[in-house]
Amino acid sequence: MNKDDNVCVCHKVSLGKLQSFLKRENPTVASQLSECVEAGTSCGWCIPFLKKLHEQHTQGTYSELGLDSDSYLTQRKEYIKQKKLKKQKDG
Repeated sequence: MNKDDNVCVCHKVSLGKLQSFLKRENPTVASQLSECVEAGTSCGWCIPFLKKLHEQHTQGTYSELGLDSDSYLTQRKEYIKQKKLKKQKDG
């Protein structure tokens, strides 16, 4: 993913914005990334990726997700679909 790609699609929070937040704020726990324009507070898809970015930051490595944007969005679409199916099933 490049810096302009959204990690949190729901709130349109880009990788670059998250990287800047990590560098500037140095959050002690991954959940503090939600302070960056509410990243991770809606559908939940990006939470594991926010945790990965935070872990990389605390280890002093470059924040990278290891996915291209198309793969990321395709996997998110499937996640949303499965989440809706589960919600319908649980009724």
